[in-house]
Amino acid sequence: MKIIPGGVTAPKGFEAAGVEAAIKYQNRKDMAILYSEKPCVAAGVFTKNTVKAAPVKWDRKLLDESPYVQALIVNTGIANAGTGEEGLRCSMDTAKEAAALLSLPQSAVLVSSTGVIGPLLPMDRIRVGIQKLVAQKAHTPESGSDAAAAIMTTDTHPKEFAVACEIGGKTVTIGAMSKGSGMIHPNMGTLLSFVATDAVISKETLDALVREDVKDTYNMISVDGDTSTNDSFIVIANGMAENEEILSGSADYEEFKKALRLVNEHQAKALAGDGEGADALIECVVLHADTKENARILARSVISSSLTKAAVFGHDANWGRILCALGYSGAPFDPESMEIFFEGGGRRILLYKDGRGVDFDEDEASALLAEPEVRIVADVKRGGESATAWGCDLTYEYVKINGDYRS
Repeated sequence: MKIIPGGVTAPKGFEAAGVEAAIKYQNRKDMAILYSEKPCVAAGVFTKNTVKAAPVKWDRKLLDESPYVQALIVNTGIANAGTGEEGLRCSMDTAKEAAALLSLPQSAVLVSSTGVIGPLLPMDRIRVGIQKLVAQKAHTPESGSDAAAAIMTTDTHPKEFAVACEIGGKTVTIGAMSKGSGMIHPNMGTLLSFVATDAVISKETLDALVREDVKDTYNMISVDGDTSTNDSFIVIANGMAENEEILSGSADYEEFKKALRLVNEHQAKALAGDGEGADALIECVVLHADTKENARILARSVISSSLTKAAVFGHDANWGRILCALGYSGAPFDPESMEIFFEGGGRRILLYKDGRGVDFDEDEASALLAEPEVRIVADVKRGGESATAWGCDLTYEYVKINGDYRS
């Protein structure tokens, strides 16, 4: 397995494009297409927010009922959430317009939206954007990068990644593009992440793999504690690598699983590190928990804590914030028999051990917390399970960005 250049156009048979449609933003790309030369099996998981955006409802229906999908249209600027039946018609019309231009059934076109909740999509601009996308789509790294840039909202940079691995003597490639900077929290909090692969795999096997993988990747990130109305993580596979079908429990399955994990973990970290206004990526590693799920709960609690995030921003080695977040997580541990460390910039500092704080150099700890990546390690000494979660610091800029997001 190796990391390769590119994103969603790295696998065989996939084309992409990003264009300017003036949905909300001016002078920037704000619509994207991902298209496969051949029909794809697809699997996905979506927001658990009771308020689900219209495109989420459409995509869930397609993944449940459609025999295949072959294209995805994404717009930014307007989320098409809180828009009722008219919003659902907008999503359906988007799919219908793209299907007509691509000579596909409407049921083969997924749609996705991100941006402000409430407004209806300007369908005249959406239709023009789709026409541009279909005309410009291409199987080039640049086209994939254009699509990754076009799905951004408050992101500071595009997020794309690709890997190649060997499955049954064939090279199988997985490529991804993701967006997300705010409104991110692990209640299936995946923002938008789209993964393309040329692997031969059944819909059932892919679905099981996606649902398992999300538990330790996108569901382990938090920026601000808000789970979006539009969160969607979708994987599509067109089979053009021509490998023997990947079967659950096989060696090929394990290799593909490792490759997908590498892609999704990379994207999850990129999303967390690009949190709105963030200066630092925070990683929390929980060691020696009694169960895997308790390890996840503890790690997520720390990276979701606003006080911990603020302490990292202020370069304040306030380990009490971390201990408190562990304590209210709901997962069992003994605070009298555990350790807390900071790691970063080649340093490792013990802060807390066996029920109380220990002496440490405050200046050294403050310098560590000024690093662009900060790791919090909590060794709870109860068993053999571990988990890792990712977040970011909480800065003044976060409030500024969200104070006038609609304008």
